[in-house]
This record gives sequence, structure tokens and C-alpha cells, in this order.
Amino acid sequence: MFLIVQVCDFAQMSFSSGKWSELRMSAKTFWGILALLRIFWCLLPQTGYLHPDEFFQSPEVMAGDILDLQVYYPWEFLSNSPCRTVVFPLITSGITYWMIKSLQQLGMWSNGINSYTLLVSPRLLLTTFSFILDYSVYRLAPFWGADRWNALVLLAGSYVTLVFYTRTFTNTLEGLLFALLMVLVSPKAVGYGTDISQAKPTSSSLIGIITVAGFFNRPTFLAFALMPLLYWAVLNATSQHSIKTIANHLLKLVSSTAFTAIIFTAADTLYFTSIGSEISLYSIKKNGLLSTIAQINQNVIVTPFNFLRYNLNPHNLAQHGIHPRFTHFAVNGIMLFGILHILAISVGLKMLKVNIHLLSWIRLHNHRPPTMLMLAKGNPTLLLFYFVPLAFLSLFNHQEPRFLIPLILPLVLLITPQNRTLKWKPIIIIFNVLGALLFGCLHQGGLIPCLSHLEQLIHSTESLNHPAHYILLFAHTYMPPRFLLSINKRDPLVEIIDMAGTEENTLCQTLGQLANNIACGTRETDKERTCHFFVITPGTVRTTIQKCGVLFKNETLIFPHLTMEDPPQISFLFSEKWRSQLGLYILQIDRNEQSI
Repeated sequence: MFLIVQVCDFAQMSFSSGKWSELRMSAKTFWGILALLRIFWCLLPQTGYLHPDEFFQSPEVMAGDILDLQVYYPWEFLSNSPCRTVVFPLITSGITYWMIKSLQQLGMWSNGINSYTLLVSPRLLLTTFSFILDYSVYRLAPFWGADRWNALVLLAGSYVTLVFYTRTFTNTLEGLLFALLMVLVSPKAVGYGTDISQAKPTSSSLIGIITVAGFFNRPTFLAFALMPLLYWAVLNATSQHSIKTIANHLLKLVSSTAFTAIIFTAADTLYFTSIGSEISLYSIKKNGLLSTIAQINQNVIVTPFNFLRYNLNPHNLAQHGIHPRFTHFAVNGIMLFGILHILAISVGLKMLKVNIHLLSWIRLHNHRPPTMLMLAKGNPTLLLFYFVPLAFLSLFNHQEPRFLIPLILPLVLLITPQNRTLKWKPIIIIFNVLGALLFGCLHQGGLIPCLSHLEQLIHSTESLNHPAHYILLFAHTYMPPRFLLSINKRDPLVEIIDMAGTEENTLCQTLGQLANNIACGTRETDKERTCHFFVITPGTVRTTIQKCGVLFKNETLIFPHLTMEDPPQISFLFSEKWRSQLGLYILQIDRNEQSI
């Protein structure tokens, strides 16, 4: 982080030719260092657990489908009403797991399937994809009046880029597709301040493909795509092209949109139904082409429509948490972007004030002033790129910070030309360091190392020589991703019980029943095996577990682990127990002893 400080110090130099060249070289160097940090921290790996969707909307599902591991399929991927497309999980986690499986089958990587590779390989692919953001800033910065390398340093130094854009979230893909769309709709070979009528619109086909792909990934992508698409439409309407050329652009847009939608719909239909295995040349010959097509139409699955149908129901959203409609604007924007979000609000208010004065001037003089023609310079447009999606997402009562991560690109392009970040450099540095530590290391940070520890225990030489039955009970943690234990579906020796944030009475009752249950497992062969019963719980809940009246013969502390649902008391953080309060315990219950 000393490096980031140095970048900001360089930014305060005068902008003479020599100093400017030195500044740009320094910014370029520090962007390279931050880019390497992004890759290195992914490989380390990051232990922070941001949200279950990181795992249960991609790697958990693909690990079960491709590697045949024991997993938990979330409701979004159930065949009765699937709400998530399978295309992007296949492109990200699916490809990496297929490569690992192939290398293992060829004998080139005998131990390729383990908790580390299962966790890091999809993340590494997403980290590679994250440089689409950097490319977008490099391409767009000159057009929007921002210095390329200063904007790149601001982007690469943000904890949102370091943490969120290296994870397998659908929001991450949404942000990358939004960045590509912004690149596509921005004119080629046009400098900052150039008349918009001289712009050269980009490929309509690519714009259609990206828009539909984003819609199938997350239907909320339309909120992000609205202003770029309107901007592209205005660009075409005001360009010096013939009506035939504009009609050709629209035809390409419509055809690519329809083609991409058909591809996604076909892939999802084949995945979520048995129709893919039923349709063959023999069935077409036997039943006829028309009847086969009718069979397909009856089973067509359009996942974004299921997503919208589910999320537009207030009762369904209430199950995931209800937030005030101002949460994105007043809380989540600041939580993700800090002072940059506040600076964007300040720029917006000043722009609004200028426009009010301009409207007053028009009323007095009955004609437009020349400044009204400055719309193409970028700031008003970038403000719309930033605040319009934020406003649309605020219409829903369920508002999580990660929903806003695609907005980092227009925000960086908006703030960099203002030269206001120099004044706030200490706050920006401290904010991003704390954000990276909190979300990249501390938040539920013991759960992933815990699963890695348990995986090594279950697959140890002793366990392989003397097979045992394992019961893993998780209490007051996020949902544990099963695939990190790398247990085959045909192996019934591991039972996972997720108690989530259950109350003390229910938890103690469950512990008592399991501790006093002599039989281990349901099959006859299981009853002859040794049974190991582990309880995984935060240090802040450990005293509650001790009150349940069961004996523990081993305990392992995983550090650090911070749970905001059961936060540590401030007084304990300044005592000798601070480490246990910021840790995750693996407690092994002694089943051979009587309960207390």
C-alpha cells in the first residue's frame, strides 16, 4: 500500500512535459504492480467468503455435473423452475473443471482434484477476465477526457476490483459485459470533445450479442445497458449516415439478438430437461420433424423469465431480505466505492445546478446558449451511466452491495478527470486497504481454510486405510460449499448438516441427539465404521456450544474469521481472548464418553 501512496504523491507534481512523462511512467508501473497483486492474491488464495452465491451459482453446480462430486444444488438450478442460465457456469467453472478432469484421466495430474484447485482454478479464469475492465478503461479514458494510467491505477487499486472481480459471481460477469458494452457503443477514432456527429458507430451485431448474454446472465443487466444503448441509438441517429446504413445497423442488431437468445435458450432447455437425451435422428425419423419440434416447444426453458417471475413477487424477495429503497444510494455505494461515490453525487448536484441556471437563461433569452451543445463531452453522459442503473436497482426492496459492482467503470471514468482524488488520497488508500482486508481476508474467512483442513483429514492415508463415517455440523456460518471437500457422489461416508443461524435450544437438541446416537450412518456397513463428529462454529458462539452438555476431545482454531451475524464484543478484542473471538473452531465431539 506504500506503492499506492507513492502514486498519489507523483500525481501532485506539476504537469510540465518532463514531470508529466515521469508521472505517466510511474502510474504505468504501479498499475503493473497492482495487476500482479490481483493475480498473486487470487493464487494465494483469498480466504474471505463474501456471499454463498459465489459458490452455489457456478463452481458448486459444475463440480457436481463434471467431476461427479457431492454438492448441494441451489433452488435456482432445480429443473422445475430454473432461474439461472447454465451457459456462463459452463464457460467459467465448467471449462476449468473439465480441464482438470481430462488431465487426471490422462495421468498427467493424478492429484488434480483437491480443495485448492477446485477453489482457485475458476477464480483464476475470472481474474484473467477481470482485465477486460482494464482494457475498457484504456480504450475509453481518452474519449471521456480521463488520463489512461491515472484511471487504471484508480481502478486496479480499488478493493472492488481486487476482491469482487476475482470471484465467480454473476455480478462479476455482469460488470465485465457492461464494460464491453460501453466499449462497443463508444465511437472509434474520436477524441475527447469531438462533435458526436463525426463519430463512427461500432458493430451492431456485437452489441446485440453482449446485451442478450448479459440479460441471460442477470436480467438486471438491462438496467446497466439502458443508457449505453440509448447513447448508441443517438450516435446513429445524429451520424452522417444514410437511412439504408442505419436500417442495416438495426437489422444486424435484431438478428444477432434473436440468434444469441436462441443459443442460450437451447442450451438451458437441453440442460434442465431430459429432452436433450430423448431427441435423436431415430426419434425424428420415427415421430417426424414437426412432432419433434412440438416436443421441444413444450419443454422450452427461458431462465431470465423465470428469474423475473420469481423476483417480481414481493413474498419471494422477503425471504432473501428486505431493505429500504435508499440502501443502494446511501449505504451500498459508499460501502463499495467510498469517497468516489460521494464525489459522483457532488458532480451530479453541480451539474444539476448548472442545468437549472441554463434553463433559467433560456426562459429569459428564448434561445439556447452555446454551452447546451456540450453534451458529448462526457460528464453528463457518464453521470447517467452511473446513476440511472443505480436508480433502477433501487426500485427493488432487496439490495445487496455486490449488485452495484458493475458501476465501477463509469465511476472511475467520471471521477478521474475531476482531479479531486488527489485531495482525498489518504482516505482512498485507507478505505481500500481496510475493504480488501475485511472482505478479502476476514469476512467468514475461516470457512474456506476449514473445509480445506477437513478435506485433508477425510482423504488422509489413515482415513483411506480405515474408512470412517464423518458428520460435519456447521452452526452460525455461511452455507459451506460441499465441493471443496472433493467427495465422490458414490461415497456415503460424509454427512453435512447445515444449521445456519439456528437458535440455541434447537442447536443443543441436535447436538445431544447426534452425540448420544450409537449408530453411525443408515446402512449396516456404516454401523461397523468409526464415526467422527465435528462441529464447526465461530469463536463467538463457542460458549453457547459448551452449554449444550457435550464433551469435546479435540479442537482446532482457524484464524482469522469474522462473522457479522455474531460479531465479537469490543471488550473481548482487547483481552487475551481476542484471537478466539476472531476465529472459527472445529470441535470434535467425544462420542465414547457420556454427556455431562
